[in-house]
Amino acid sequence: MGTPLGGMFSGQPPGPPPPPPGLPGQASLLQAAPGVPRPSNSTLVDELESSFEACFASLVSQDYVNGTDQEEIRTGVDQCIQKFLDIARQTECFFLQKRLQLSVQKPEQVIKEDVSELRNELQRKDALVQKHLTKLRHWQQVLEDISVQHKKPAEIPQGSLAYLEQASANIPAPLKQT
Repeated sequence: MGTPLGGMFSGQPPGPPPPPPGLPGQASLLQAAPGVPRPSNSTLVDELESSFEACFASLVSQDYVNGTDQEEIRTGVDQCIQKFLDIARQTECFFLQKRLQLSVQKPEQVIKEDVSELRNELQRKDALVQKHLTKLRHWQQVLEDISVQHKKPAEIPQGSLAYLEQASANIPAPLKQT
């Protein structure tokens, strides 16, 4: 399980891929994680990807499928997942540090982002309020219709003759032609 997995899914040769192109100095910052030694051409993103591949490989490995020792399988999978989680925390820490640097260097940018997020949230909530108002109007109309239907039978006298008399009273009389 301790073998390198680079190239397992993409046909690349084993070993870490070259750092992705980005902003000047960005790859070197991704490489710098406090207290963790890292090869010179490996980044946090590369390690995160390889640890994810290792987790996936450990779940579908033929060694584990044919293996009989469940405790060994569980230990191997737990180690892969723990490594993935550790690197994910380091990556999150890196981006939080970048966010802190941005807030110190360009506070107006952070405020613009916050205002934009608040506007989007307000639009989302306005749409939700409109949706609920539409439903409320619909159900109010349903209740009014039910209320009208319950009142009508009480107003109609009993008996078929009485019903016909009341129905004919509501029909307008024909106009006489002169």
